[in-house]
Amino acid sequence: MKEKKMNIAITGATSGIGEQALKSLIHDFEQIFILARNEKKANDIIQEFSKEDQKKCIFIYIDLADMDSVVKAAEKISSKTDHLDVLINNAGGIFKEKEITKDGFEMSLSANHLGHYLLTNKLLPLLLKSKVSKVIHVSSEAHRMGNVNFNDLNYDKRSFSSFGFYANVKLFNILFSKSLVEKFGSEGLKSYALHPGVVKTNFGQETAGAFSFLWKLASPFMITAEQGAQTTIYLAKNKIDDKHNGAYFKKSKPVTPSRSANSKSMRDKLWNKSSELLEKWM
Repeated sequence: MKEKKMNIAITGATSGIGEQALKSLIHDFEQIFILARNEKKANDIIQEFSKEDQKKCIFIYIDLADMDSVVKAAEKISSKTDHLDVLINNAGGIFKEKEITKDGFEMSLSANHLGHYLLTNKLLPLLLKSKVSKVIHVSSEAHRMGNVNFNDLNYDKRSFSSFGFYANVKLFNILFSKSLVEKFGSEGLKSYALHPGVVKTNFGQETAGAFSFLWKLASPFMITAEQGAQTTIYLAKNKIDDKHNGAYFKKSKPVTPSRSANSKSMRDKLWNKSSELLEKWM
C-alpha cells in the first residue's frame, strides 16, 4: 500500500515567523501550500530551496480581507489533494487606522479571524480525511487584554483602538481553536493556539499612540522571527499528548490562557456570530 503524502498549508509565509516556519518545515512534508497575497515574494523564498524542495511548494493566492478569495483558495487546495495534515493559520497583523473591507468587516477582524475561520471550515473535509490533522493558530499574550462586545465586532459604537482590536482578535484565535476541538476532536482533529513571543518585526510600525512608543522602547529586548517561529514548528512537527488538545502554548509548552479564552459561552458566541457574518460564503 502506497504511503500517504503529508501535506501542510500555511498562511502568511512570505515574511516574519511564517517565513521562518516554512523554511524549517520544508523538509518534513511532501507538499506545502503557501497561502499569501504576494506571489513574487513567495517565489523568491521558494527559489532559496533545493530543486527537490521547490517541487513540494504550491503557491495559492489568498487575501484574508476578501472572502471570495478565501473560498477560491480552499477550492484550489481541494483540487490538488484529497487530504490535509496540518493547517497553520499564521497570517495577521495590527492596523493603525480603522478600515472596512469590501465585504463590510473591520480589517483586523477579517485578516486575523474571519478569513481563517472561513478557510478552516472550507478545508475541514480535507483535514478530517487525515488521521493526524492539526490546525495551529498564531495568537498572542495580547489576548489577555481582550474586551469583546459581540454586538459590535466592527467597533461601530466604540472609539477605535488598534491594540484593542488586536487583543480581541487574538482572543478569538484561542476561542476558535478550542471550538474546533469541541466540535471535531472526536473525529481526530487536533487544534492548538500559541504565543510566538514578542518578535522584532515591522509589527510595531502599524500601531499608533502609547502602544507604538512602548513597542519602540521594548525593541532591543525582542526575539528574532526565527526564535518566534519555534513553537509553531514544534506543534507542526511533533505528536502532542491528547490531553493538550485545544491548549494554548508558549515556548512550546501548554500554559493557561485568560479566563475569557477558556469561556464556553464566549466560544459559542464567537462561532455562531462568525458563521452568521460569513453565511454568504459558508
